[in-house]
Amino acid sequence: MNETLKTLLERRSVRGYKEDLVPAEVLDQILEAGEYAPSGMGKQGTLMVVTQNPELVKKLSAMNAAVMGTTSDPFYGAPTVIIVFADSEQGTYVENGSLVMGNLMNAAHSLGVDSCWIHRAREVFDSPEGKELKAQWGVPEAYVGVGHCVLGYRSAEYPQAKARKEGFVIRV
Repeated sequence: MNETLKTLLERRSVRGYKEDLVPAEVLDQILEAGEYAPSGMGKQGTLMVVTQNPELVKKLSAMNAAVMGTTSDPFYGAPTVIIVFADSEQGTYVENGSLVMGNLMNAAHSLGVDSCWIHRAREVFDSPEGKELKAQWGVPEAYVGVGHCVLGYRSAEYPQAKARKEGFVIRV
């Protein structure tokens, strides 16, 4: 089977990570794949903020948990977080950010790195604390959070694919 198709068919979300960091050279390849995601009219209205700083990862996780109304770790112990932001002034901003997220997760899998898309980035960065972080990082106000892509190496067995539902494809 073609390696690209194999990656697309085999990648699963992982919800439990070891503390081991993704090496810089591997992380750079994953980020480059995110940069090359398609975007509406080629406008590239997305940006990524990446951290492996344990204090910041913990803070971001706590902010995300607060949106959910819990104190659990929604990042599942992942040591690397990439926040994808997209320019809300572009009509395709959600799609653009989603394509970046997909590229990140598929590239990670192809390099032996596990990942999971964590929601609530929009709510996290709509908060006063989130807006303050965005300003600190130089993220323009019009950019909204699309997702947190957590990366690392799984701490348990690799998840199995669920059966595909009937009628997923309609040929006409």
